[in-house]
Amino acid sequence: MWRNLLSLRQIPRRTISTASRRQIENRVPEKQKLFQEDNDLPVHLKGGVMDALLYRVTMGLSVFGTAYAVYYLAVSSMPKKQN
Repeated sequence: MWRNLLSLRQIPRRTISTASRRQIENRVPEKQKLFQEDNDLPVHLKGGVMDALLYRVTMGLSVFGTAYAVYYLAVSSMPKKQN
């Protein structure tokens, strides 16, 4: 048990390196150009095919969920038959 406490005491003493192992290319300027150009597209579709696909899936799920909720409300509002 004493060994575990000693190892916990050493954790704050370790140096933390702020240097990253690999450099990541800054792509912010090219994304700014893409989203700021005037090409008559809404901003949520300017990202390309994946944005359009995500938009269509989200809208489909929203329409399906709304239709299902209205259907379930209609079914729930009808009285059940007495056998």
